[in-house]
Amino acid sequence: MTRSRLRRAQGAVIGSAVGDALGAPFEFGPEGAFSARFPPRSGPHEDEMRGGGGWDPGEATDDTQMAVLVAESLLEHGGLEPADLFGRFQRWAAAEPKDIGLQTEDVLTGGLPWDQAAPIHFQVTGRAAGNGSLMRAATSAVYFAAHGTEGTMDAARRIAALTHGDRAAWEGTAVQHELIRRALGGGDPVSAVPEVLALVHPGHRERYATVLAPDWHPDPATEFNGAVWPCLGSAVWALRTTSSYEDAVRAAVDLGGDTDTVAAVTGALAGAVYGVDAIPERWTAPLHVPLPGFGGRVLRLPELTALAGRLAAQKAQEAQEAQEAQEAQGT
Repeated sequence: MTRSRLRRAQGAVIGSAVGDALGAPFEFGPEGAFSARFPPRSGPHEDEMRGGGGWDPGEATDDTQMAVLVAESLLEHGGLEPADLFGRFQRWAAAEPKDIGLQTEDVLTGGLPWDQAAPIHFQVTGRAAGNGSLMRAATSAVYFAAHGTEGTMDAARRIAALTHGDRAAWEGTAVQHELIRRALGGGDPVSAVPEVLALVHPGHRERYATVLAPDWHPDPATEFNGAVWPCLGSAVWALRTTSSYEDAVRAAVDLGGDTDTVAAVTGALAGAVYGVDAIPERWTAPLHVPLPGFGGRVLRLPELTALAGRLAAQKAQEAQEAQEAQEAQGT
């Protein structure tokens, strides 16, 4: 694995966490609140990671907490073990984290097995197209990137389906995985959008094509950006219309609404494009990720950096070994 790919992998994981923590105090606030508080032309401002709204400065929310649980399950088991991952989610939810999506909470605390909880919830409520699977996708996207397009998109759908019964959430998470995979390889995820859209399930392709179109803007979105479509569309818009990690995440937070998740998804994409070195130190220094239900553990920058490196290295090694075994069988 090259150093540049490693730095992009670290950028995706840390970039998502930073966006999450930066956006959390502005959640459900008005458009432009971040720049009104921290005007870009008078910066940089050392107190942008200010906390508020129940969050300490630099504290990551459920978005990053769940992403870490995904990462640790994948690494411990050498791949996706749905029952184990769902069990970790349940343990976390039972510890009463500061924030948890209503639909995710219902699925995780309803007492049903891992392979029935989300489908039955969707069958009963008809609502499961929130951005809760999208928000935690940075770590799994890095882990499965070495498995190519089909492998990374399939893994995204399977992980999303643990908590979201609506295929719309699966497809959005699959697109996020693949765009990050392209960026990790040094490609431009924005220019890859048309090609990736062709891989979306036909029943959901048109809706994603709308929010990922070059001329789409978040303002006329027909749903709140807590839904999976405008959340992903807003993240791609923020990446498309800026030229740095910092500006992309700022643009995401300034959209208002579900600021922590839109910024987390944007941060994952922008971090994968620009690499971890592009993330301002004033944002990474106070960053921390508490893990309710897991012995009071708190991950900070060194732990997140190491985690991202393990995610990138382990799957790349597995893919290389599989390729070598395939070549040996052909000789």
